[in-house]
Amino acid sequence: MIYNNLIYLIVVIFIFATNGVPDTPQIPPLIAFPLFLLKGGLFFLIVRFFFGRRKVSQAPQYFSTEQKLSILAITWVAIDVYFLDCQYYFSYLPLSEKLPILVNICGLGLYFFYLCLVWLGARKSYVRVFSRSYSPSSFVTTNLKNNIPIILPWLLLSLLADILLLLPFPAVRQFMHSSWGEPLFFLTFFILLSVAFPEIIIRFWGCTPMERGLVRAHIEEFCRLQKLPYRNILIWPLFEGQVLTAGVMGLVKRFRYLLFTPALLKSLTVEEVDAVMAHEIGHVKRYHLQLYMFLLLGFSLIAQLGSYLFMYLLLKSDYFYRLTAFTGKKTDGVLVFVSTLALLILLIVYFRFVFGFFMRNFERQADLHAMTSLGSSRGIVNALEKVAWLSGDIRDMPSWHHFGIAERVDFLQVCERQPVHIARHHRKVYVALLMYFFVLLGTGFSLWKMPSDLLERAPLEHLTELYTAKALEEVENPLWYQLLGDLYQGRGLYGKAIDSYEKALQLVPQHPEVMNNLAWLLLTASEMPLRDPERALMLARIAAAGKPVGYVLDTLAMAYFMNGFTENALEVEKRAMQIDPKNRDYYLKQIEKFSFTERAD
Repeated sequence: MIYNNLIYLIVVIFIFATNGVPDTPQIPPLIAFPLFLLKGGLFFLIVRFFFGRRKVSQAPQYFSTEQKLSILAITWVAIDVYFLDCQYYFSYLPLSEKLPILVNICGLGLYFFYLCLVWLGARKSYVRVFSRSYSPSSFVTTNLKNNIPIILPWLLLSLLADILLLLPFPAVRQFMHSSWGEPLFFLTFFILLSVAFPEIIIRFWGCTPMERGLVRAHIEEFCRLQKLPYRNILIWPLFEGQVLTAGVMGLVKRFRYLLFTPALLKSLTVEEVDAVMAHEIGHVKRYHLQLYMFLLLGFSLIAQLGSYLFMYLLLKSDYFYRLTAFTGKKTDGVLVFVSTLALLILLIVYFRFVFGFFMRNFERQADLHAMTSLGSSRGIVNALEKVAWLSGDIRDMPSWHHFGIAERVDFLQVCERQPVHIARHHRKVYVALLMYFFVLLGTGFSLWKMPSDLLERAPLEHLTELYTAKALEEVENPLWYQLLGDLYQGRGLYGKAIDSYEKALQLVPQHPEVMNNLAWLLLTASEMPLRDPERALMLARIAAAGKPVGYVLDTLAMAYFMNGFTENALEVEKRAMQIDPKNRDYYLKQIEKFSFTERAD
């Protein structure tokens, strides 16, 4: 359950992190807010329908229903982001302009709001299936405590990165904005945080030291015989201590803790508790925690290369430009949406088939350690069977990150009869890790050798091919000429950029975006003969009348300024700042520049 929620939370983070804050909402606030409330009510009705009238009577049904509704919650969040523009409203929060992480925190809060509706609707089914007793508030609170720590590392790292960018040290900002600066920062602090993270988690979960007595003395002696160093043995009140589980948390001795839920200690025999403990020690002995970090960091590398290649192919595809023309959206906005969708698919596939493969086989390694260290599979088999029975008869329930308990028991019994399978399994895991390591080497080498302007070249090459083929019927769209003009302008080919904008205006004479971009180019081109402030002013005035948004008004203000109408420039720039307050710092700099020049004159 926790691993599924980790993926869901990563998906939500991607949705918010890769979607920019719009200049204006698509739907007016007076309509958007009632729609949001109606969506919330509809979502809760769906939850009540799926969990109502004893439809969920077994553990597999419960977990399957909860999983489906969690995915539906992600869909609801995506609607809030892409159609109701919730980020636009979140951006008005105090300090959100200086700390962008605040907008993403609000987005996660929105997702947890939908999850709380799921948990409220699921409580009665959970109580009935697992024979537990919870009040609505305690059930929701317990679920929140179990899930919020999953995203704490990302929240802490992102908050620290935003704070560093606010420091008055140009060298720090330059480092963070460099191609390797931010990844290196996140890698360094991710490792440091991973080491110390257990200290945060145990306090968040309300873990307390196990009392001195026979049980603790037995566990301490068992760990001494297993040569496992640790800091403390804790009682883990997961779901008020009623869940049957245990764990070892921490990469190093200084921050390593042994966790036991009260229900596990009450339900298992001494031999079974030893087997569970040996299983968790197996994870430590096989360095599975470190390998999980390696697999997580490996995904970031694979995702980076995959994103570059996907966007390159996308920008060279006819279908992408047809989609852009059909939607009428800006090319960069469509590119972000499609590439984000592809990245989410990659993430799901990676965790389901790559990360899941290693997790399932790491669990088998831990089971084998419990069997070999105790000299028999009886203890771990009995513990697994009892946990399956007491947890709602989940013996045959499948899982992407664990083999089913029935499969684990069968595998242990086969290995006990034929020990040759033990070495084969370990060899299988290490060969897979070696292959994965070489894949990462190839990925890193490809990123190192990849041209820095690969993504800039792709659409230019594509459109150049279209012109060469004289496929005029394919390019008779002003958005395409605008895109080509933007690309030429970005590469410093100002003459070709002007020609492209002119062709776009021949098709749509008063297109605000094209007129604005052409006006800006006529004002700022580094080649002085191409500058034409008088025509730029004419274009900017028409563009601002058709689309009075911040950046268009800024172009008009610059045009007034370049033509000597400083008072008009100041007035228009102040209007731009009122319309677009989140870019206030930029407009203030423009106002200061105009005012300084006026005083100097």
